[in-house]
Amino acid sequence: MSTNLKRHESVQEFDAKLSLADFVVGDSDDPLIPPLAFTQWRQAGAWEASIYEPEMLATADARTIINYEGRPRSVINLCSYNYLGLANHPDVISAARDALAKYGLGACGSPLLSGMTDLHRQLERRVAGFLRREDAMLFNSGFGGALGTISGLLRKTDVAILDNRSHLSLRDGAVLSRSRVDRFEHNDLALIVEGIYSMDGDFANLKGLLDMAESHRASVFIDEAHSMLGCGPHGRGAAEHFGVEIRIPLVYGTFSKAFAAVGGFVTGAVETLDYLRYYAHSYAYSCALPPVIVAAALKALDIAESEPQLRVRLWDNAKYFREQLNSIGIDTGNSQRLTSCRLSSAIVRACTNSVTNCAGAVFGSRQWIIRQCRRIEFVSGPV
Repeated sequence: MSTNLKRHESVQEFDAKLSLADFVVGDSDDPLIPPLAFTQWRQAGAWEASIYEPEMLATADARTIINYEGRPRSVINLCSYNYLGLANHPDVISAARDALAKYGLGACGSPLLSGMTDLHRQLERRVAGFLRREDAMLFNSGFGGALGTISGLLRKTDVAILDNRSHLSLRDGAVLSRSRVDRFEHNDLALIVEGIYSMDGDFANLKGLLDMAESHRASVFIDEAHSMLGCGPHGRGAAEHFGVEIRIPLVYGTFSKAFAAVGGFVTGAVETLDYLRYYAHSYAYSCALPPVIVAAALKALDIAESEPQLRVRLWDNAKYFREQLNSIGIDTGNSQRLTSCRLSSAIVRACTNSVTNCAGAVFGSRQWIIRQCRRIEFVSGPV
């Protein structure tokens, strides 16, 4: 691989030729030294590397400011999770400030020890009630929560069947459980799915999936990370959108998307979650969510419930942008909340600038190494 890379003169020649799988095998016995192929790719892509992980100088809103080549630059933000614009909502900030004054900065303990506060219990009850479930359980990480839930519930004798576009946290959790893991073609029928897939922005085939699962007496786990608060008449996700909430025993979501905070949660039966609290290692052996984050998430949920127009505006923004892309011949696939475009980021940037007259746009410039697809995310609010 390294010999082949030497023949390439620019990162553009690497495009559509490499993926993360090409950088797994190294040339050194030292695991801290990356494979030579990765080093050569990184050097050839110095410009792309310079705008990867851009430094944000303002709130992750529709318009924001980044540190670009040592100078502040105003951009349109098309890669933010701040779907409802709650990250800088004054009521959310006020709730966080009050919790900071009362509880201090961190929880300073595992939920099973000293990390659980009355605020945590309040958020658990609030999320469970919102999703019409018996109980809820909080995690300090969205990735860790999904991983802990899957690895904590599945056993060696179980079979985990995942969509091949399922988030890595779900796949890693299934592997850690040491259960048998099978995958199926995207949106064919399966058992571990996402409400809205983050890579393609399309809905899971929930009704067909549930029909198949119920005929085999199989349980269904749905990850509503990207659909929670953004989909359904009341914001309860893709399951509500399709009218199948009562048929899904376990629902997972995150606070890092529309809640504009950090962390994750799972909702379901009390007995199931009581068991999971001991066997989800990312829960039992991690510090609990900071109370300041819990308070902010509580207020974000209040606002999302009381201001449904935020959700309506989010869909209007996505629909308008998707229609504009389609009008100039850009294929957005089956995307719903997200717009996925198979074209170079330079073309996307040019299209965006021509419409908005903005100084630039932030995308996620090196996502091409993972998959030939550009992911554009919208927020609720004017640009």
